Amino acid sequence: MRTTLTTRLLLPGLTTLALAATGCSSVAHTNAAEPGSPAPLTSTADGTRQLEVAAAPQGSPAPTAIARTRTGKGPEKSTLSVASYDKANGRAVISAAPQGSSAAPSHSPTPGTPVAVGDVIASAPAPGAPDGLLAKVTEVVGKTDRGTEVKTAATTLASALNDDKADGKVPVDPSSVTVEPLMKGVTFSWAKPQGARFGPQGATLPLGNLRLDVDASVDTAQDAPASAGASVSGFVQLAPQVEFSYDGSSGAGHGPSSAFLGMSGAWSSQWELKGRAAASTGTPKRIPFAKLHSAPVIQVGPVPVVVNLDMTCYVQVEADGRVTLDVQQDVKGDFRVGGSYAWGKGWTPVSTSAVHSSPVKASVTAAGRVKGALGAEASVGLYGAVGVTADFAPYLRGEADAKASASTDGKTSVSGSWALHGGFDLSGQLHFALSLFGTPVIERRIPLGTLNREWPLASGRTAG
Repeated sequence: MRTTLTTRLLLPGLTTLALAATGCSSVAHTNAAEPGSPAPLTSTADGTRQLEVAAAPQGSPAPTAIARTRTGKGPEKSTLSVASYDKANGRAVISAAPQGSSAAPSHSPTPGTPVAVGDVIASAPAPGAPDGLLAKVTEVVGKTDRGTEVKTAATTLASALNDDKADGKVPVDPSSVTVEPLMKGVTFSWAKPQGARFGPQGATLPLGNLRLDVDASVDTAQDAPASAGASVSGFVQLAPQVEFSYDGSSGAGHGPSSAFLGMSGAWSSQWELKGRAAASTGTPKRIPFAKLHSAPVIQVGPVPVVVNLDMTCYVQVEADGRVTLDVQQDVKGDFRVGGSYAWGKGWTPVSTSAVHSSPVKASVTAAGRVKGALGAEASVGLYGAVGVTADFAPYLRGEADAKASASTDGKTSVSGSWALHGGFDLSGQLHFALSLFGTPVIERRIPLGTLNREWPLASGRTAG
């Protein structure tokens, strides 16, 4: 992760600061396919198939995409679709695509019963299965007016992908993200690579990005004057992408040799925290201002894999109710969190970050302390189940025992001591649902580990 934190601070004798805290960075996967393009198959040196990972085609009038894996064979594109699914009893109705449908492959399905016991079906969102369906047929019940009714049981990606391999990144279409504002003063905008834009800030957005703007008041200290009313304003901008890899070439019947599921992408935010925030007791006061959700379908060869992404953006304030401040912060960079599996080693958390800091501007008045952050809680999973959660919070922390202010021309007005720190917190967990890959069940949640980096921006002590 590479993040640039830019703030401005009015303090005595302050010159330009350039501070860096660098973490490890990861090697990016490659994916040359355009979003919506077919996901072809290639053969590897050991005879397994390499499935390309790409965004599923959007806007097709064809029936819900479905792949079928029959006993002893690899996954194949199918003319079938899931007409309905009842989660309570695991029953599904499987129907054939209409004649002439663009979903039909060059070969025809076997006449009569379209599926058999032991078949694994993987489907994009369908009636009764809004998060998609990954299941094995355990019994063929019979024909209905809508298709063939079958009983199913939960299964894993290992049973769908067998010994194939796949590895790639897929950008999330910003127009597919739904936003639920949690307070007044929140607006949403996005810009797609194809040039489509939405929202009041859309014209200024980099392509492929989505953006949330917020301008709202926060709890103010009870004894604060009207002029010290606390508020937060600014934006969060990001371009998330899903990372997926699978290697089923172990040949030992214990599941894949390796796997990875995660989320990464560009992140930037610019925000201002002003006034005298109310005192926080016990834990910092977290103020969520928007929830985001997307369920992109990535095409792993012929197999549609439904990924669920959720994010809650928030402002967090930790204060003693005595400090009045005016702090501006500008954060730019990228992030990567996820879970990596290797046979014999199990699941290992992945979280990387690097932060660069440049000149600061702020003012802190009166004795006390304050810490402000604009962050996000994020989760990524498969077929509606959470696999990885992460919490990323760039922050600015100030302490003062008097008023401290200055400008770069040398004019100062300070009494007492002051200090300002930049930093970020990154934490999260791996969840049970990662067993969907066909790996051993995680018997407990595995923490990503709390990654915290903080560095002094400026400090001083002056009499009078």
